[in-house]
Amino acid sequence: MMALGIAGANEATIAVALAANLDFVREEGFVYGHIADEGWINACAGDLLRYRTRLGSEAEAISIWADIKKKHSAHAVTSDVSLAETAQTAAYNLCDALIVSGSHTAAATDPNDLKAVREITPEIPVYIGSGIMAENVGDYRDASGFIVGSSLKEKGQWENTLCPDRVEGMVDAVRSL
Repeated sequence: MMALGIAGANEATIAVALAANLDFVREEGFVYGHIADEGWINACAGDLLRYRTRLGSEAEAISIWADIKKKHSAHAVTSDVSLAETAQTAAYNLCDALIVSGSHTAAATDPNDLKAVREITPEIPVYIGSGIMAENVGDYRDASGFIVGSSLKEKGQWENTLCPDRVEGMVDAVRSL
């Protein structure tokens, strides 16, 4: 699958995904606004779904994967809304998949967060969006899949090149599930 995610540029992700024939977009502000490292991220569900519809049937085939309580963000304005409630709201607003992450890049996702989201939205795929390593992949066996980056790079740093040994270790760990 080919995907695109652009922080806070919700309609642009759909437009670029359509032009590039991509399969899905990762939306960091689908429901509930929040403060991210890029600044204020507006909730976009209604506007984004209407925009995708206006672009036509090819755009409607692009799946929307909604980040739930996005990493690198403060959620003080929604502190009264749990992770599970946020997931339920995203599902109600017709996202195609949910992404649950840790607090920042390479930070492990709390397995209890996966469980809470799975319980409240059993009909929607749930992906782990950060912190997946060969050593902990078994903690997330109930996930629909994993978004993996840093742990596959030299020294586990996102900006480094891929490390063949780390990639092989991840493949072996996933196969053992």
